[in-house]
Amino acid sequence: MANKSKNQQKKISYITLPSQVIIDSVTSSTLQSLLLPPNTNTNNKHTNAKSKTISSSTNNFFSFSYKSPTLWFLAIFLCGLFGMLKLATLIPFSPYPCLTTQSQDFIISNGVSLSPKDDLFGQSALISNALSVSPKDDIFEDSSFWKQPDGLGYKPCLHFTRDYKRQSEAVVKERTKYLLVVVSGGMNQQRNQIVDAVVIARILGAALVVPILQVNVIWGDESEFSDIFDLEHFKRVLANDVRIVSSLPSTHIMTRPVEEKQTPLHVSPQWIRGRYLKKIKREGVLLLRGLDSRLSKDLPSDLQKLRCKVAFHALQFAPKVLELGNQLAERMRSKGPYLALHLRMEKDVWVRTGCLPGLSSEYDEMISKERKLRPELLTGRSNMTYHERKLAGLCPLNALEMTRLLKALGAPKNARIFWAGGEPLGGKKALLPLTKEFPHFYNKEDLASPGELEPFAKKASLMAAIDYIVSEKSDVFMPSHGGNMGHAIQGNRAYAGHKKYITPNKRHMLPFFLDSSLPEAEFKRIMKELHIDSLGQPELRDLKAGRDVTKFPVPECMCNKSTSHSVL
Repeated sequence: MANKSKNQQKKISYITLPSQVIIDSVTSSTLQSLLLPPNTNTNNKHTNAKSKTISSSTNNFFSFSYKSPTLWFLAIFLCGLFGMLKLATLIPFSPYPCLTTQSQDFIISNGVSLSPKDDLFGQSALISNALSVSPKDDIFEDSSFWKQPDGLGYKPCLHFTRDYKRQSEAVVKERTKYLLVVVSGGMNQQRNQIVDAVVIARILGAALVVPILQVNVIWGDESEFSDIFDLEHFKRVLANDVRIVSSLPSTHIMTRPVEEKQTPLHVSPQWIRGRYLKKIKREGVLLLRGLDSRLSKDLPSDLQKLRCKVAFHALQFAPKVLELGNQLAERMRSKGPYLALHLRMEKDVWVRTGCLPGLSSEYDEMISKERKLRPELLTGRSNMTYHERKLAGLCPLNALEMTRLLKALGAPKNARIFWAGGEPLGGKKALLPLTKEFPHFYNKEDLASPGELEPFAKKASLMAAIDYIVSEKSDVFMPSHGGNMGHAIQGNRAYAGHKKYITPNKRHMLPFFLDSSLPEAEFKRIMKELHIDSLGQPELRDLKAGRDVTKFPVPECMCNKSTSHSVL
């Protein structure tokens, strides 16, 4: 018996192999054989009760399994398999397998740390996306949020009448009457005044000297027309409408211009001719200042078309500004559609509107004190309280309100957002609700590579122009408050085919914001219902008096199949 045991021991052999070799060599059939128990002798003397068999098998397993090479192979295989699965959960497969990083010392607004050497939409942007959004979770193409409104087939159509064209021949040859204008305010306010200056020159039959941009005392911006806009393009596009000259000719340079400082609001072409035509014929030069909202919004059809031609065709940004703006827009679009927000959350905005930022009692008190010290800054309706203004829809939306509205309207969490505007009161703290809910949150400083913005850094008008370009090219645009930029972009997007533009219905929606008992699903339903007709669909300008054609270009500047294209 002892000899038999000794012989059995001699038959047992052990081999050592690398685990990878074992794993690679195990096939599905081999694995199946490992999992099945070995054949046993079915001798009748081992046939016992069921409980005895289980007990015996258990004892045999614990007593002898450690000596079986087959079971050793199985154990090594399972350990290796478990290790691979564990590693996979710790290190997911990257969609960018060749991506490597070495330095992380550049912070962008969404809190992701990136290297300053890396282009935001090159290597470092891939890192950000890989960490935060899985490709399978990308819902850009499926979200109805990006769906564009029905433009009803409207397209630009600037068909001037025969009378207008006949008069143009004399206007463009004009050499005796010159109009000088000085425009003020921010870049978008200056745009509006330049549009009106061209129309006034046409009404007077005068040549227009390139508008002078008044130095902005708030920002200290000394930019000239040609710094912001493409001057040669401006002249070329309007060559058949108004003669544009860079300066007064030698015959008029010593002429003392007739200066008009206080033109009333919303004057008609007849008023302009009656007031200025004799003076400019007599003196040769007329100087106008402060043209903001001086010209009526309700003009004859040809002059409305001229306003559209200036706003949408002639006023093109200077090549260097346009190039950088387009580059930043392409970087935003490199990952799919994007949303642009115009946030009006600067300190002066809260002071001028008579509203409170809602960040904390400290900031609210700061704004209230500033307003009391400078009551002249308050823009109208001084008898209204802050709460009355808020419920009337006269206050800018803060970051929390913008976030709730965007979520209710279906903006996906992984939406890429470009935000335009000045430094908000409270800095990054003021933006936390937005950045927390929408981590892909960028401004022009985030998108630009080191040094790209340096030539424009101290010129507020050029920085505003870059914001304008990136915002206008977005798939969806939404402002937090009305203003010159929002109005200009609304008109541009309409003229470009009615691209989606969300106009927050502040007056009707804010009571629901204050109702804490309203279920979230019901809140979302109400918000979508309130904004169903505020998504950039075509709106007829002439349905309401005083509407600006550069904001509502239908029907004077856009036509569809149902609109007559006849030239009178």
